[in-house]
Amino acid sequence: MSLSKREFLQVLGAAGVAGMGLARHADADAATAEQALYDVPKFGQVSLLHMTDCHAQLLPIRFREPSVNLGLGSMAGELPHLVGEHLLKKAGLRPGSAQAHAYTFLDFETASQRYGKVGGFAELATLVKRLKASRPGALLLDGGDTWQGSATSLWTNAQDMVDACKLLGVDVMTGHWEFTYGMERVKEIVEKDFKGKVDFVAQNVKTTDFGDPVFSPYVIKPINGVPVAIIGQAFPYTPIANPRYMVADWSFGIQDDNLQKMVDEARGKGAQVVVVLSHNGMDVDLKMASRVRGIDAILGGHTHDGMPVPVLVKNAGGTTIVTNAGSNGKFLGVIDFDVKNGKVADFRYTLLPVFANQIQPDAEMAALIRKVRAPYESKLAEKLAVTDGTLYRRGNFNGSWDQLVCDALMEVQGAPIAFSPGFRWGTSLLPGEAITRELMMDQLATTYSYATVTPMSGEMIKTVLEDVADNLFNPDPYYQQGGDMVRVGGLTYAIEPGAKMGARITDMRLDGKAIDAAKTYKVAGWAPVAEEAKNAGNKPVWDVVEQWLKAKGRVTPRRINTPRLIGVQGNPGLV
Repeated sequence: MSLSKREFLQVLGAAGVAGMGLARHADADAATAEQALYDVPKFGQVSLLHMTDCHAQLLPIRFREPSVNLGLGSMAGELPHLVGEHLLKKAGLRPGSAQAHAYTFLDFETASQRYGKVGGFAELATLVKRLKASRPGALLLDGGDTWQGSATSLWTNAQDMVDACKLLGVDVMTGHWEFTYGMERVKEIVEKDFKGKVDFVAQNVKTTDFGDPVFSPYVIKPINGVPVAIIGQAFPYTPIANPRYMVADWSFGIQDDNLQKMVDEARGKGAQVVVVLSHNGMDVDLKMASRVRGIDAILGGHTHDGMPVPVLVKNAGGTTIVTNAGSNGKFLGVIDFDVKNGKVADFRYTLLPVFANQIQPDAEMAALIRKVRAPYESKLAEKLAVTDGTLYRRGNFNGSWDQLVCDALMEVQGAPIAFSPGFRWGTSLLPGEAITRELMMDQLATTYSYATVTPMSGEMIKTVLEDVADNLFNPDPYYQQGGDMVRVGGLTYAIEPGAKMGARITDMRLDGKAIDAAKTYKVAGWAPVAEEAKNAGNKPVWDVVEQWLKAKGRVTPRRINTPRLIGVQGNPGLV
């Protein structure tokens, strides 16, 4: 697919469509605002709607975008590694606007109060129905990380999200955190709940014995007479980033060569549009787009980058559109293709922020949500504490929610150091809001959230930090696993992201004293990936954090333990 200069300019202008004129409709009723804000002009014959990484958030939530998302080397100053005003400038968006609030952390507290919560499946259902009605034949694609991230998804073994996605009208899906429910549960859902309704696709998941496909690699669906191939790309590092024992019989990986075969095979079967539904993470998608020819668009997820404009990547076959649709149900992507002479001639892309106050909730979805939550409502709503500061997670090095978790782990378990995984999922709270059990679980709900206390040598502590830093800052995207730097409590350190592997972490200290490589330290943590951890009898981490919250009653603003950064001053991915 080749794009002219005019088409490049069209991409830059696309951001202006999303949420246009929200301020003018701030006092309008939801129906009027919805009509004005989400009237996206139809274009071409083929339309795809894209959601990803909702992390089981059925209700509207608050979500603060990152103030640190570093890009190094060739990615410095490039999407998705732009934050705050740098991102607004790149996308041509006005500071202080609703779009600025949707895509950046700027003035988060004030803007969140002004524009309200985002996402929600009842609100998303209204948008999906509206867009499908205006685009006959449009498909809804789900990029994964849908079944995990909330108390109810954990307590129902993902059934609440399975039922909600079927009602939402998801047509095609791939996965990542879905696999942490185990192979049997995933296959049960795909083969029973989804049969005849949702296609679960993943070209890069094979059996470990004979290398047979575990899922269909792709599906071809006709849209208004145009054959459209959707190829699935599940998270390639699932057995490393998550417990291996949960997917013991399956292998993953990026598998460029096989992806090329699937693209060629789909084209050979008559596909005139080929789209990859990916959970690689955006940097990996950008590299993949440069290596595999014949892909019209990669609709991406995993790294939670809400990108107001797509990136266009040249390759041997032409140009591939690369997008990423954020997280937590906060956005819905819309891509329209004009197909002529058997190939894509033109396109339009819009990433719509889902402002819950401006959308009438879909009654049928709202009823389902009430039904699935009813058995747990009192447990979810129990007030554990009140926060005096903003609580958020996203950012390369730490967030106030993770600092709270580290503080709780250290105090309750009597450890001077704590590690918390660099997960990017988890909702946000404003000062003065209650920390309910539901909101606490939004930060902690996995199928392996055991709290741990581990004796670790100073040498091992450095090794852990170096390994995670390389996963995040390796100059080759294919060695990046997404997520953020492990969050650290008690211990201070310096990091040079651009240094070589093994040389990024320096000046590790505890209470001002240098860490001794040979000394053993007591380190609290949670979410261990080793199989023996599930049989060790450890408490779930939410019991530890809940104990701490109830004892505090009121949580003062957290003093965030951020490492001293070296060599990244002036980087537009850092504020």
